[in-house]
Amino acid sequence: MNSTLGNKPDNSLVSNAFGFLRFPLDFQPYNGDAEWVITGVPFDMATSGRSGARHGPAAIRQVSTNLAWESSRWPWAFKLRDKLKVVDCGDVVFNFGDAQDMSEQLQAHAERVLASGKRMLTFGGDHFVTLPLLRAHAKHFGKMALVHFDAHTDTYGNGSKFDHGTMFFHAPNEGLIDPERSVQIGIRTEHDSDNGFTVLDAAQVNDRSVDDLLAQIKTIVGDMPVYLTFDIDCLDPAFAPGTGTPVCGGLTSDRALKILRGLQPLNIVGMDVVEVAPSYDHAEITALAAASVALDMLYMQAAKK
Repeated sequence: MNSTLGNKPDNSLVSNAFGFLRFPLDFQPYNGDAEWVITGVPFDMATSGRSGARHGPAAIRQVSTNLAWESSRWPWAFKLRDKLKVVDCGDVVFNFGDAQDMSEQLQAHAERVLASGKRMLTFGGDHFVTLPLLRAHAKHFGKMALVHFDAHTDTYGNGSKFDHGTMFFHAPNEGLIDPERSVQIGIRTEHDSDNGFTVLDAAQVNDRSVDDLLAQIKTIVGDMPVYLTFDIDCLDPAFAPGTGTPVCGGLTSDRALKILRGLQPLNIVGMDVVEVAPSYDHAEITALAAASVALDMLYMQAAKK
């Protein structure tokens, strides 16, 4: 394809020259000057419903070009690239069909990124990928609070070792997160209400004011380091049909983004967006929602500077 850099035409042939939002690709990001590193994890072997989330990272990157034309994103009043150095390091490579190898490779990559002084924004893949990421982040930052957007709590203890519904059952048991300081937003499926997490179900999230919700979230989390995870099925299927386990009665993309932007003051040390399954999408609206969530996550970090 032809590449245009700095508005000057370049007629050389370039393949995959840019990643998410046309950020530069850097397949060895550990030694560079980036502050945030985007990583894709094309994995969906832990799904309980429809597979296909392995194609999520590619779909999010592809649709992100529709967001790249704005020099500054509304409602943020600055240019992201002026404040934050971001690179896309491509996808984690692991042995095909080997969930254990994926988990080990992702954790090792994350530990190396964090040890180099950088932070991570990760694209799933199914939601299981968050567990090896939490293991890496906890080694670096200690026990964390979890802020979790989802239709499901993913705290179920009756799944297999690799299951996208069990990560937040294992994570507290491994000492990675403190459920008493963690919040789950948009839940609208069966769950155990006695596991310590504060659950803000979809009905109250849709009915209460955004300011009221944010005040509660900030009080619970306090000044702990925060891992932020966004399962795209937190959104109602009207706004995100392209996912493995859609549940009606969810959040609008508008409300989710308003809540997300309000989390900017928190001490967020790691972030991911997961469960985009493009084979069930329509007009790329799910991938676009995920890319928009990811972009606002980066703006939240840039706004701190």
